[in-house]
Amino acid sequence: MFKRMKEDIDVVFEQDPAARSSFEVVLTYSGLHAIWAHRIAHALYKNKFFFLARATSQISRFFTGIEIHPGAKIGRRFFIDHGMGVVIGETCEIGDNVTVYQGVTLGGTGKEKGKRHPTINDNALIATGAKVLGSITIGENSKVGAGSVVLHDVPPNSTVVGIPGKVKIQDGVKVTKDLNHTDLPDPIADRFKELEKELEDMKTELEQLRAERSRI
Repeated sequence: MFKRMKEDIDVVFEQDPAARSSFEVVLTYSGLHAIWAHRIAHALYKNKFFFLARATSQISRFFTGIEIHPGAKIGRRFFIDHGMGVVIGETCEIGDNVTVYQGVTLGGTGKEKGKRHPTINDNALIATGAKVLGSITIGENSKVGAGSVVLHDVPPNSTVVGIPGKVKIQDGVKVTKDLNHTDLPDPIADRFKELEKELEDMKTELEQLRAERSRI
């Protein structure tokens, strides 16, 4: 248990340059508190103490602003940066070395039964305000850009942006976790550029046709 706790603290130092000391991290990092509380709630949930599990998760939510259902399965070295407003659903499965930012929702799309929340594979990063909804899979080493809404599976080594989320494949190159939120691909802007080019081509063709008619 203490080895896992130390591992959680080490991840904070790796991911957050603002972390200055272990004492500060242990006492002030709400994401860390939420993860530790979830481990207790999840153990109670697996042993069918459902009320105690939910009570533990709700107390954690009150103090941290992070809601993790006790049924969610979370791997090692999970890091929640800031964390306020993070929601993780009951059937969500999160792999190792995953990072999520504030305002992220890993939720469902309705009242369906069974597996209804996302699976987040190893080394994925879910940026600020992103919504990943339904029983879908985010592949290894993939990133979901800030404010994106993802409703379909994401292949490994990919970047997803937009509403709805559009995948930008990285051609098999491993995606690092240094996501620059201000420098993401924008599929809508790309489409506008394509339309502008098409209009310019049409104008050029029209001018050529007019020139030909004037010579006749």
